[in-house]
Amino acid sequence: MRKICLLILLLSFILLTACGMNKDIPYQIKPFTFTDQNEQPFGSQNLEGKIWIADFVFTNCETVCPPMTANMAALRDAIKKEKLPVEFVSFSVDPTVDMPDKIKGYMEKFTEDEANWHMLTGYGQKEIETFALEEFHTLIQKPNSSNQVIHSTRYYLIDQNGKIVNQYGFQKSHFPEIITDLKKITK
Repeated sequence: MRKICLLILLLSFILLTACGMNKDIPYQIKPFTFTDQNEQPFGSQNLEGKIWIADFVFTNCETVCPPMTANMAALRDAIKKEKLPVEFVSFSVDPTVDMPDKIKGYMEKFTEDEANWHMLTGYGQKEIETFALEEFHTLIQKPNSSNQVIHSTRYYLIDQNGKIVNQYGFQKSHFPEIITDLKKITK
């Protein structure tokens, strides 16, 4: 019953998030530095002048994160075939659980090549909630009654200047739109 309630809550959150799509785009992401899956500092300085795609996931997720991460790996492969220079960044929404070794193990379930993909942690729960709200205009909430975190299921496209230019669903049906938009901003 608890899982059903969480799923209903998550689906409601997804629908509410989708209703406001593209309202505030483009907007600038402020500088940040966190820790990646290799225990290295990684942040906006590493992404200067680069196009990147971001999402929010966590390793203990029982619903949307595994398909989101699998599709991020598939999107990465599709973009690589198009020879488009893109970085990928996944922010953990459960940083007290998702230490670098844990997110590295999680990532390895979906790809053998982490060259241009960084899974980030190294912040507190309140910090990622504030960061997501202020920089990506999305909500993250970790209820006291559950180990499942409520978060966005969007992919965010960020241009070379650190501005979010669009957001998309994580389903493969959105890949053509993402690739089209990438081609527009790489010109």
